[in-house]
Amino acid sequence: MVSLEQKASEWSGVDPKDAVAIDEINLFEKLGLQTFINLSTNFYNRVYDDEEEWFRSIFSNSNKEEAIRNQYEFFVQRMGGPNLYSQRKGHTALIGRHRTFPVTHKAAERWLHHMQQALDSAADIDEDSKTKMINFFRHTAFFLVGGVELKNQNKGTGCKNCSHHH
Repeated sequence: MVSLEQKASEWSGVDPKDAVAIDEINLFEKLGLQTFINLSTNFYNRVYDDEEEWFRSIFSNSNKEEAIRNQYEFFVQRMGGPNLYSQRKGHTALIGRHRTFPVTHKAAERWLHHMQQALDSAADIDEDSKTKMINFFRHTAFFLVGGVELKNQNKGTGCKNCSHHH
């Protein structure tokens, strides 16, 4: 049985140890809260303005401000800061919280495209931190693709004959 971890590494092209390189330093202490708020705001501005209707529509039932807050609170918590997300929302349960969305390879790549652009435009994040973060995001995005796929299959709603590669 191929583990989710292995799938995520294979699909993302990110080695598991590079995916957790965000833990080598405390990125929250290094970058500060406002940097994370800015990143998530920039990211979701791109998502909600995406010219690709299929991708934009994934978020159409989500409140933008709430999406921004959920994301930066999770990032802060995962990258060495206070447990803002868990205090407000309970367990992070990433796979469970993404189950209702069509988390496909294509959507993961589109998500990562916007995150890469948001990171590229962030003057307040140094290159080393950007590299650590995008590796974490890439690996986690494909971890979610695999995890949501599994959860939906187990619920009997997974499409058995979809092709899962480009």
